Amino acid sequence: MQLHHVRVHKSDENLAREDQLAWKIAEVAADPALVSEEVTEMVINRVIDNASVAAASLTRHPVIAARSQALAHPRSNGGDGATVFGLAPARRVSPEWAAWANGVAVRELDYHDTFLAAEYSHPGDNIPPITAVAQHLAASRGLTGNDLIRGIATGYEIQIDLVKSISLHTHKIDHVAHLGPSVAAGIGTLLGLDKETIFQAVGQALHTTTATRQSRKGEISSWKAHAPAFAGKMAVEAVDRALRGETSPTPIYEGEDGVIAWLLDGPNGFYDVPLPKAGSIKRAILDSYTKEHSAEYQAQAWIDLARKLHNEHPELLVEGAIASVVIHTSHHTHYVIGSGANDPQKYDPTASRETLDHSIPYIFTVALQDGTWNHVDSYSPERSRRPDTIALWQSVTTTEDQEWTRRYHSLDPAEKAFGGRVEIELANGTRIVDEIAVADAHPLGARPFARAEYINKFRTLAAPVMEASEIERFLALAQRLPALGAAELGGLTIVAKPGLLSSITAPIGIF
Repeated sequence: MQLHHVRVHKSDENLAREDQLAWKIAEVAADPALVSEEVTEMVINRVIDNASVAAASLTRHPVIAARSQALAHPRSNGGDGATVFGLAPARRVSPEWAAWANGVAVRELDYHDTFLAAEYSHPGDNIPPITAVAQHLAASRGLTGNDLIRGIATGYEIQIDLVKSISLHTHKIDHVAHLGPSVAAGIGTLLGLDKETIFQAVGQALHTTTATRQSRKGEISSWKAHAPAFAGKMAVEAVDRALRGETSPTPIYEGEDGVIAWLLDGPNGFYDVPLPKAGSIKRAILDSYTKEHSAEYQAQAWIDLARKLHNEHPELLVEGAIASVVIHTSHHTHYVIGSGANDPQKYDPTASRETLDHSIPYIFTVALQDGTWNHVDSYSPERSRRPDTIALWQSVTTTEDQEWTRRYHSLDPAEKAFGGRVEIELANGTRIVDEIAVADAHPLGARPFARAEYINKFRTLAAPVMEASEIERFLALAQRLPALGAAELGGLTIVAKPGLLSSITAPIGIF
């Protein structure tokens, strides 16, 4: 890896294009470095993982709405169009709208992969837009499964490298501002574009995908799932404009009226961004981790710990037995999904599902009481409004622990942690103390996810909405991803059971 020092430059400094971060990103995207077998296998895992959570989301309202919008935009003239999750592969729409619909389906349940560092991210959000472009142009450009793998590897690399070095949330900017550039770069790799075109696309994608974090604050709405899909859609359109010779604001990061100067650390701000050297393998996907449970990633370990306590301490399950629960954790966990956020909605039994999956007091309470976690049942109104749950929920608070904050930000994978210590005070004066560093499914956890776990997750989530034969067809195709030819890329989708989607009334809008 090579560090690139990025700072604000006044206009009269005339920062050379080759010294701009967007150009450095373009250089990585245009580099024809090979993809390792290990990275290839992980890309396959994440394609399966995305399809898992998309299947579980097919009948949820935000996904229905996004799908109906996409269907109003049939395939464009420039290619064969792209598939939409749930529909037959022959049903094609314009690629930017496929990116939109599929991106919402992947993100709706907050159930796919994650990478946390200076910023938050779900790098699997790169897969829907890059795949949509691959399907659309597969025949005309002779694209293969290997080309798609290379594009996805670049998307993960750029997003994760930006997340390692540039904090957006500190300035209340939504984390999808790193996703627009990464998708543009990934599409650039997929299509084998030149550095100039990718540079312009990256700048346009960043410029059009910066927004505030209010989508993840207070009463969290369905836009939380739509925001990454919107960034992917904008990136597809940015590449299209760049291919037509259109340019972007420059320098987009370093300009005196650019992103760093006015949205991030200000005129004196600077960052050191790590990017692969020329010829280096883009391996960042290996640093990311997926979810066993449908909840914010920083809640994963706490669900596992609560499940353990449920099984080991039956005395905790007696109604009224617990006087208080204090979760000692990292700064991010405390202030984003804990009581440190000062969001009363995180303790509201009538709160939206999107809000509850960002409430560690709620999640820990339900996982402790139930000893399990379900992507539907654990968030149902009946579950959140149970009197015994509400009583315990109100007694759960979080607090920042500096050591867990340090471990959260550690660059050493062996020490980086997303958990903490819980102290439970019982009404009889007994105290129970336990801790967890990483989720069970984490590479360093008790039961790390491997191919078998990804496949099981897909079969479990897809079973209610897909025929068994379709489940096995997709799994077989996805696992042959490196060998797929242009004619087979359209099969990288999932088809719902006959009649399932047609029985749902789609909302009506403008289109």
